[in-house]
Amino acid sequence: MFVIEAYRTLRDRGPYPADQVIKDLDGSFAFVVYDHKANTVFTALASDGRIKLFWGIAADGSVVISDDLEVVKGSCAKSFAPFPTGCMFHTESGLMNYEHPINKMKAMPRVDSEGVMCGANFKVDTYSRINSMPRVGSETNWSEWNSA
Repeated sequence: MFVIEAYRTLRDRGPYPADQVIKDLDGSFAFVVYDHKANTVFTALASDGRIKLFWGIAADGSVVISDDLEVVKGSCAKSFAPFPTGCMFHTESGLMNYEHPINKMKAMPRVDSEGVMCGANFKVDTYSRINSMPRVGSETNWSEWNSA
């Protein structure tokens, strides 16, 4: 039930950001929630690395997410990677690290033993930040912020 409530927080833009709800979870977890009405996916994986989750792109362009590596390999050929620990993915907002929500994620190409690029591993880019409320002096008129 808690996972469903976390998803609803993200979907309904509740009082708490979804990354904060997920960050407060304790222990090992991995989940995938598919909302068939909104046609969206919400996925998260704990940062402790105990549970493995894999994802990739199938031949038809759909996203495949599973804890069974053989299912992902069979569906995605070489276009798959481990799901990054400490991260969450939502169809609308993409991949983000819930422990460092203001930092962007950086794709690091995965290369197989034959030297062929076969997906990407994602890491937190500590040098880039997601744009948020601008930081300016107290004389700023905040009523005009984000009105453009």
